Amino acid sequence: MNLLLHVALPCAVFLTALWFTGWLRRYALTRQRLLDVPNARSSHEVATPRGGGLAIALATLAALPVLGWSGVLAWSAVWALLGGGTIVALLGMLDDQGQVLAARWRLLGHVSAAIWVLAWMRGLPPLPILGVIRDVGPAGNALAVLYIVWMINLTNFMDGIDGLASIEAVTVCLGGVLLYVASVPASTPWLALIVLISATLGFLVWNWPPARIFMGDSGSLFLGFMLAAFSLQAAAAAPALFWSWVILLGVFIVDATITLARRAARGERVYEGHRSHAYQHAAMRRGAHRRVTLAVGAINLCWLLPIALLVARGSLVGLLGVLIAYVPLVGGAIWLRAGK
Repeated sequence: MNLLLHVALPCAVFLTALWFTGWLRRYALTRQRLLDVPNARSSHEVATPRGGGLAIALATLAALPVLGWSGVLAWSAVWALLGGGTIVALLGMLDDQGQVLAARWRLLGHVSAAIWVLAWMRGLPPLPILGVIRDVGPAGNALAVLYIVWMINLTNFMDGIDGLASIEAVTVCLGGVLLYVASVPASTPWLALIVLISATLGFLVWNWPPARIFMGDSGSLFLGFMLAAFSLQAAAAAPALFWSWVILLGVFIVDATITLARRAARGERVYEGHRSHAYQHAAMRRGAHRRVTLAVGAINLCWLLPIALLVARGSLVGLLGVLIAYVPLVGGAIWLRAGK
């Protein structure tokens, strides 16, 4: 069983996502409405199929019951991830298919997915705040819903250049595995992170710059949901891990939040497409997506992960670790004119 879970299952998930992404690309090439045609707000120059991220969602969701049957994940966690992940992936698939939903219905779906996962988790677990582990109560659960919804959407916002959202998911989840090993070595939920890494790598083969297919909303919304859910799941295993995950997610959180705040301050429609994120400005300056994508991966592993590990091991207070990790990111986003 250990060999099946640790080797065979990730390999099967990778191959499934790899094959299905290729199938989705061939299917999209025969459907004009599934092609992402460049416009003034695009970061690409050639019409490219979209919606390939559905392969990440389906390969991951199919593997979750295996983790439940083997005892790696509690069934409450399996149902939490299955239900919420299915909701956001279906909503994204509709958008990828050109069936654009009103913003209020998309938001309702995202809130429903957030409430679903929190219900199965029995609410937000206690968190360390100012050195004391506190039960956050109803107010904390309301903030957790906002956090999950924001993570779902910010990952969608940040999926604007080739390979970026995939590299973010892979490096953050890899960091999450190391956090489990460092702080709760007897815990087993980290294998769910390996499953998501495997599915994302299968898609990344097709999405690596220059991308042959884009992730689309079905993939980016799903990844945002899963990363948020994994962070809360980690907090249930060890409270300090929540702040460690917030640190690991810093590049996407900082860029998206600063960009949104600046656009909202100018009265712009924040849900409309644009090219004002820090990573988009960086890609335009460098003239290539690959360098920016690799830079984000390097920041996650070489800067954010060491700080997250210090927090996980109790060598650094969580909120202080977030502050230390985020200050250079905020400076970099402002220097790159995020939101301008």
